[in-house]
Amino acid sequence: MATDAKTEKRALRAEIRQRRRSHGELQLAEHGEELSRHLQGLVAAHGATRISCYLSGEFEPNTRPFLNWASTQGITVLLPVTREDGLLDWVVSDGESERPHELGFPEALGELLGPIALGDADLIIVPAASVDTSGYRMGWGRGYYDRTLGSMVGCPPIYAVIYDDELVGTVPREVHDERVNGVVTPSGTTRF
Repeated sequence: MATDAKTEKRALRAEIRQRRRSHGELQLAEHGEELSRHLQGLVAAHGATRISCYLSGEFEPNTRPFLNWASTQGITVLLPVTREDGLLDWVVSDGESERPHELGFPEALGELLGPIALGDADLIIVPAASVDTSGYRMGWGRGYYDRTLGSMVGCPPIYAVIYDDELVGTVPREVHDERVNGVVTPSGTTRF
């Protein structure tokens, strides 16, 4: 069954990548502003002063407007840095320092705080390919977030950022897949 889930995930990820590539620049800019507004509301609802987020890549839902807003509000933002052991390390965002990762996504530069730094966050914002209505998140297949979130005790609320059509009835699941507390899409926030 795990092999079937892996095959289903691979096909679904390819379909989602193709759909995301078809979004025009104007649509992506509009979605980024809408996402920023909803993420700001989420931060306010949780009274968050220290959050983790990610640097969005070219075809991902755009977190950049939100990250710019957070820096003007004095919110501490932890950005992920991949580790060879498959976990994520964290750096405090300075709003500028990044490099392209060998796997194609942008990665922050800065002083590494260690994986345990995530435990001090009030809110965790993660990327996803798709999320189902039960809160199961399907990532991009590298497992960084599943391993990191699965290793935490007393995890703060976790929200995935996706496009509206990526919230579906069910996603293929494997035993290591982690759930999220909700999703943020251009049209709003859904809590599970």
